[in-house]
Amino acid sequence: MAAVDDTRPRCSWVPAGDPLYASYHDEEWGTPSHDDRHLFEMLVLEGAQAGLSWSTILRKREGYRRAFAGFDAEAVARFGPADAERLMGDPGIVRNRLKIESAIANARAVLSAREEHGSLDAFLWGLVPGAPLRGGDGQVPAETAESRSMSRALKRAGFRFVGPTVCYAFMQAVGMAGDHSPECFRHAG
Repeated sequence: MAAVDDTRPRCSWVPAGDPLYASYHDEEWGTPSHDDRHLFEMLVLEGAQAGLSWSTILRKREGYRRAFAGFDAEAVARFGPADAERLMGDPGIVRNRLKIESAIANARAVLSAREEHGSLDAFLWGLVPGAPLRGGDGQVPAETAESRSMSRALKRAGFRFVGPTVCYAFMQAVGMAGDHSPECFRHAG
């Protein structure tokens, strides 16, 4: 993690004095990602965050990377019931059986998406209108027509924990939606 410049104006949701959160905002959130492994990671993490704070997930991110084979979808897709049980005892992640099982199911869905579309990137970015959706007016919706459409497509493809709100948070995280607020130094203006 790079040193964080606390003098930069950021989106209001970034807690002051939290370098982990600030680094995530400054270096990652809202940056278009086309890396299959990162896209899979963010789908898992956004699903794990449902009902929890993003701060909780950020602090467990390294635990997730370790527990889920660095988000190697091929490796995670081979996880079975014994792996799910092992993960239920891992304090480095959110120990929720449904979320753990959804991460494993989502790895299998990633493999299917790659087979059908060539890559997870092609599948996911094919669900948005070619370029990142632009918001950034300070009004950040919980979901949009695009996230509802993405949710339906992901569920049809076998993904789990991908409701419209999770999908919109995912779209923001991987740069499919640009919602940096106007006062933020990362605002696309």
